[in-house]
Amino acid sequence: MASPSSATVEPAGPNPSTKPTQPESAAPRLSGAELKKQKQAEKAARRAQTIQEKQAGVPPAAQKVKSDTTTGAKTQQKRPSSAAAPRDLPVRSQRPAAAATPEAPKKEDKTVELFRHLYKPRVTSIAGAGKDVHPAVLALGLQMSSYTICGSCARLVATLQAFKKVIESYATPPGNTLTRHLTSHVLSPQIEYLAACRPLSISMGNAIRWLKLEISKVDIDVPDAEAKKGLCDAIDVFIRERVTFADQVIASSAVEKIKDGDVILTYAKSSVIQRTLMTAHQEGRKFRVIVVDSRPLHEGKHLAAALVGIGIEVKYCLINGLSHNIQDATKVLLGAHAMMSNGRLFSRIGTALVAMEANEADKPVLVLCETIKFTERVALDSIVHNEIAPADELVIPGGPLEKWGDVKKLQLCNLMYDVTPAEYIQMIVTESGNVPPTSVPVLHRLGNESQG
Repeated sequence: MASPSSATVEPAGPNPSTKPTQPESAAPRLSGAELKKQKQAEKAARRAQTIQEKQAGVPPAAQKVKSDTTTGAKTQQKRPSSAAAPRDLPVRSQRPAAAATPEAPKKEDKTVELFRHLYKPRVTSIAGAGKDVHPAVLALGLQMSSYTICGSCARLVATLQAFKKVIESYATPPGNTLTRHLTSHVLSPQIEYLAACRPLSISMGNAIRWLKLEISKVDIDVPDAEAKKGLCDAIDVFIRERVTFADQVIASSAVEKIKDGDVILTYAKSSVIQRTLMTAHQEGRKFRVIVVDSRPLHEGKHLAAALVGIGIEVKYCLINGLSHNIQDATKVLLGAHAMMSNGRLFSRIGTALVAMEANEADKPVLVLCETIKFTERVALDSIVHNEIAPADELVIPGGPLEKWGDVKKLQLCNLMYDVTPAEYIQMIVTESGNVPPTSVPVLHRLGNESQG
């Protein structure tokens, strides 16, 4: 019988306290937290790899390989479409650059900033003109734009003559009256076209206001034929009284200021000055004339040719010879585009220089001007209100400015008018009498009262 101490009893089952031995080569089992941490690290690594591939210019889909290094790790199932055909996503920063097309050089702005508000394109052809514009007005606009008709009074008379043709061909539509329809629907398109060809002169504006007033006075009960005849007759009377007779009266009055032996200096061309000098020559007065001219219009050439044609001794010079020739003059006669309400003279550019040189040389300055050119406007300078002509008119073919548009930072400004201060003017000769510059608003008011 064996001793209980020496006997060994084998356990019937495995001892739960004894851990089974595992082979050394087997990977240790990871907990859920460790698997999650490992998954995040792999995701961060793939993200970093994708960024590096983008920076290297390689599409991420071409280099993507499915990783199965972790045993027992949960893998997310991908969509069949993306797994079967990976998309080639474009990289914004590495988009292939398009072939650089040479850009046309930006055209330099040749507008003079100080006078920018005066720049307006001129109409130089009938292309684009409204269907309501009368053929006579179309022709007149082109003549004004090309300086074929130049001068304040010449443009005024031509405009009224064209409007006379418009009125003669007008027929009042059914259901309308001549008074209400003619001004707004017929005359307005004509005026707009003329203003597009060249800005209206002060005298033209005064005449247009007078014509509109006359149309408004027409009785609606008067037949159209009689009303149109009355308006055409009124236009003829207006031209005869305010322009033709006015020039005759001014010439007769100014001739009395010319004495034998005088040397008359004038600038550019004025129709009333030309009439005055011709009348003085016809009356037998002995005098000489100095015509000062300037580019680009050279209006003085026409005046000098007309005076030479009747036998008057004429000296012609450009404005750069003014300071020398002003010493020989005894009187200075100037024309006017308009007389402002503060007594200043608004005339062809260069007139102010002539008046200042005459004042410096102590020579009397006389302005010959019809009252139709008077205005209630006030001018302190020639910047706010003026007219800008095309700069190419200053260019001489073959001269140094022929290609001025290609020269950087070079601008040409072709102003049409300037303002002469009242203190440089001794007398204004009008059809209403000889007055000082301070009397301009009085004569303008009297002229408006007589028209009303």
